[in-house]
Amino acid sequence: HLPYFSLSNAFARPGLTPRYSHYVKSVNNSPESRPAILKVAVNVPLSRAFDYLPPAGCPAPQPGCRVRVPFGARRQVGVVLGHADASDLAPGRIRRCSEVLDDEPLLRPADLGLIRFTSDYYHHPIGEVVAAALPALLRQGKPLHPVVETVFATALAASMDAEALATRAPKQAELLETLRDAGGNGMEADELTALLPNWRRAATGLFAKGLIERGEARAADFDESLVPAGTPGPELNKEQQAACDRLRDSKGFAAFLIEGVTGSGKTEVYLRHMQDVIETGRQVLVLVPEIGLTPQLVSRLRKRLGIEPALLHSGLTDTQRLAAWRAARAGAARLVVGTRSAIFTPLQNAGLIIVDEEHDPSFKQQEGLRYSARDLAIVRAKRLDIPVVLGTATPTLEMIQHCRAGKYQHLVLPHRAGGARPPHIRLIDTGRTPATDGISEPLAAAIRRHLEAGGQTLIFLNRRGFAPTLICSGCGHVAGCERCDSRLTVHARRQQLRCHHCGHVRPLDERCSECGEAVRPLGEGTERLEDALRARFSGRRITRVDSDSMQRKGAMSDALDEAREGSADILVGTQMLSKGHHFPQLSLVGIVNADQGLFGTDFRSAERMAQSIVQVAGRAGRADRAGEVLIQTAFPDHPFWSTLIDGGYQRVAAEALAERETTRWPPFTRLALLRSAAHRHADAHAFLELARRAVEARADDSLRVLGPVDAPMARRAGRYRAQLLLQSANRGALHDALRELRPLLEQDPAARRVRWSIDVDPIELF
Repeated sequence: HLPYFSLSNAFARPGLTPRYSHYVKSVNNSPESRPAILKVAVNVPLSRAFDYLPPAGCPAPQPGCRVRVPFGARRQVGVVLGHADASDLAPGRIRRCSEVLDDEPLLRPADLGLIRFTSDYYHHPIGEVVAAALPALLRQGKPLHPVVETVFATALAASMDAEALATRAPKQAELLETLRDAGGNGMEADELTALLPNWRRAATGLFAKGLIERGEARAADFDESLVPAGTPGPELNKEQQAACDRLRDSKGFAAFLIEGVTGSGKTEVYLRHMQDVIETGRQVLVLVPEIGLTPQLVSRLRKRLGIEPALLHSGLTDTQRLAAWRAARAGAARLVVGTRSAIFTPLQNAGLIIVDEEHDPSFKQQEGLRYSARDLAIVRAKRLDIPVVLGTATPTLEMIQHCRAGKYQHLVLPHRAGGARPPHIRLIDTGRTPATDGISEPLAAAIRRHLEAGGQTLIFLNRRGFAPTLICSGCGHVAGCERCDSRLTVHARRQQLRCHHCGHVRPLDERCSECGEAVRPLGEGTERLEDALRARFSGRRITRVDSDSMQRKGAMSDALDEAREGSADILVGTQMLSKGHHFPQLSLVGIVNADQGLFGTDFRSAERMAQSIVQVAGRAGRADRAGEVLIQTAFPDHPFWSTLIDGGYQRVAAEALAERETTRWPPFTRLALLRSAAHRHADAHAFLELARRAVEARADDSLRVLGPVDAPMARRAGRYRAQLLLQSANRGALHDALRELRPLLEQDPAARRVRWSIDVDPIELF
């Protein structure tokens, strides 16, 4: 099989010239002369396309079509990337495809181009990139318009006494009522599973009684006409109007960074420009960092634009995701809203891409294919020759530097919309007024004052669980994870110790395993804060929002609805509450344990900490109420605080950029991080030592190699971890080295003993 070395070696951002050397020896799509050899991407961790012949008697499928191919002892679904008229394999060794799955290409040339770019820039096997770009059902070989299992209530069910059934079989009664409410067409099985995960067990008795039946139906198509006509928005202020005018005047590709303080009306600017684009018959793709932001945004889009957005995120069933993907590809969905993976969604007639909260690290995939959806949005917009809009109150330093260099246009919204005032920020010195269970007396007094005035309070701590540590009162032993170099977190409600890194769980200790003395939790998590607030403010409604409390389907939407309506007096939560939410009655934000980022080892620590604080502080005082933000710190004299409070995020960013330029960290240099993990410490290091020698043998002085060293958490989930950092001010030199390195590592026997990855433009070094 031919190695795959076909993609660009330059990132297609403004000012950079992509270069391509195609792996396909010839491409000809005319039926008479179409070459017989197919270049097929298969979902395996090898950086190559594989050679196959079409099925006997069948014409060669076009690039972008799926085929089922024999691969080893299995059959795999692959995608045709191109055609060739010759192969390095002997004719007798080229196997035939088992089946052609598509009559016409699922992926168009522009879609395949983005996939090729992603594979090349992130140095990741193209078969795995193709798999990431396709919905699960298409990866499994299902048709674009699949037939799905349905379940419906029979005529006999109409006369059934549901209350009588509920007394002896409540699960059956719940399922029957759900299907009767759904009407004659019933519900798709996937949709039913999302609503009632164990419905099949309850269904057995109902099938036997003839109350429900199974059926088959073609998967429903997306319908965007299910909402009323849009409503007009508020009058724009002069900064919003200026931003709208700049966007409206742009032609072709342009990258816009909208930097607006929280509450400045960035979304209103998005909406106006989206409306302009949609009225021309073109499609809009909106990327949001997390599912939690989707319901609020979708509700606003429906109300303003009178369009049902096609949604693409992990909270949907496979059938729902495919329906949205299909509608976007066909152009039936004029508005597509999704999280990170939606960047690969085909669009029939793209007109605009929007990335909301561009600073959010959720846009970077941290496992498998380590891509940045934000950066790919810029690449895709340039390739499609359409504008891309990046919005945030706290832009990353990379985006700020692009604006300073004149590559992107910087639009600033410095004032809150509607006359709302920015919140007043002050520090609480916990050295003078210590916190009890995370809450100091000045913070408790402020909570009481705001509640009595009819306001709402948010207490922010980016640490879930009851306490981060369980410590022995006698010998000082700390409960640690047996599989990781980390402490176990106390989860008091479930009486568990849980590792937040590998997921290991064991019962909560009552006595020290070392000396037998009593143990106690040390430090605070959101669960402990919630208990402390309930004790201090009994009678007040307190809602905790973190990944532990929001596991039930719909829990996040319910919690956010309570917060917006004001029925929750005190919100306690992690970063899930800090992103883009609008709580009209929220007047006080308390930030607990704000010192976590002051002494971080990562060069991005100050930037990340400032972003987190500014984002969560921006939830306060969004409407008529004046906002107040209290930050508990043991280091009130640290220069970071005066920089942030006196100069805002802009001054923090300016100082951080100056420091990065001096120390030659991004955005003034480029990074790639090689990671390895193995059951033996020596194997993890030996593999990276091999990589280091290979790079140094070929690289010039522009490339700096650091390591290999142990990862900051050297052991995780039973594996020892190490890393090797490549750094260069010359992007081309860095990618040339990686392009030569990956095939060498794939072919080396040492690779079989480790799990390894290449992370280009990493956002987490430590």
